[in-house]
Amino acid sequence: MVRLEDILGINARSADFLILNSKRARKRADDKLLTKRILRRKKIPHPSLWGVLKNHRKVNAFEWEKLRGGFVVKPVKGFGGQGILLARKSIKEPGKFILADGRKVGIEDLRLHALDIVEGRFSHNNLPDKAMIEERIKIHPSFKKLAVGGAPDVRVIVFNKVPVMAMLRLPTDESAGKANLHQGAIGLGIDMATGITTHAVYKNENIKYFPDSGKKVNGITIPHWDKILKTAVQTQMATRLGYLSVDFLIDADKGPVVLELNDQPGLSIQLANMQGLKKRLERVEGISVDTAEKGMRISKALFASEFANRVKFDSQEKRVVKVFDVVRLKPHKGKRVVVDVKVDTGAYSTSIDKALAEKLGLLLGEHVLLERKFKSALGEEIRKLIEVDILLKGRRIKTCASITSRSHLQYQMIIGRRDLKGFVVDPLMDSEELSKRI
Repeated sequence: MVRLEDILGINARSADFLILNSKRARKRADDKLLTKRILRRKKIPHPSLWGVLKNHRKVNAFEWEKLRGGFVVKPVKGFGGQGILLARKSIKEPGKFILADGRKVGIEDLRLHALDIVEGRFSHNNLPDKAMIEERIKIHPSFKKLAVGGAPDVRVIVFNKVPVMAMLRLPTDESAGKANLHQGAIGLGIDMATGITTHAVYKNENIKYFPDSGKKVNGITIPHWDKILKTAVQTQMATRLGYLSVDFLIDADKGPVVLELNDQPGLSIQLANMQGLKKRLERVEGISVDTAEKGMRISKALFASEFANRVKFDSQEKRVVKVFDVVRLKPHKGKRVVVDVKVDTGAYSTSIDKALAEKLGLLLGEHVLLERKFKSALGEEIRKLIEVDILLKGRRIKTCASITSRSHLQYQMIIGRRDLKGFVVDPLMDSEELSKRI
């Protein structure tokens, strides 16, 4: 259930987050040629540029007949997916191409479309623009059965160098091959920890099944998920935008490539995920992130979806854990160590004693994700959140744990319910275990 106070609205987005984007940084994001220049300089993968048509003369002089295979004609300063023409392939008939929606067009059609772009038909305030021609990405095999006349893309919202929310956008017949929700595409929420789809939105309504096939929208695994998250952070660092979305296409050969940036991304991504952006943004505001790797790790630790974990474990045998059990915890160096734990379904997250964490080297820089304020019976205190790797009943769990003082307690570690997905907790202890505790 999404809480109203967690939803990010248009006014809050503008007042609290878009204001972080400087005028210069916004200019880079709005101009696709400037964006490509930055991505090329930082060696961030993106579609190859085949041509830039600045005026009528350039449009007429361009050698359209030499285009082969698939390509894209788009405005440099277009918005909302308008003005993008997707040519799926060339055909044997000279000077003819098949578009993503199945229509056949000729060179004169392409030329007229490029002239419309140059004259500003698809730009802000109808100002003169440039037309750019770039390679069309080969659809990844994982998406071929899902795509309708166009390439699916993945949108990742990044704030403070942490990916906070993502969705897969699938073109439909209605959207004419474009991955734009306002034009009829389907948006699927993605679990940040696993890259597995969870929920979906179509025409502003949440759906559980694809309208055409009747198949479930959840459980689809996004290829190259870790690389997508890391590249999204690298892109934010390169553009210096405080808050943005990074749109990816996943090429069959190259993997994820950055399609474009948006310095004021829409809010429908919240519907696709059935989660509010505001709460997530607040959780990472003000924390220190110095590398793309750390940004990815924080994202996966903080925003793991309960739904995705359920999908992941549905096909596996339920494993039984006791209220008092053991885990094998991976230290900073060396072999795993056995740690007695208390399985506490009353606690949401896992916590570990500070002394134990220090002994195992888990408070060293690479393990520490962030510091957070917690309210306790003793008042407000600052706790570190660290990344931990445990084995529980043979199942590996990588999660984040809060650091607290448990020296006065019998157990130096508790396992919270967030990390118990796919397990059955046995509330009863056998007689031998009970006798030890009396």
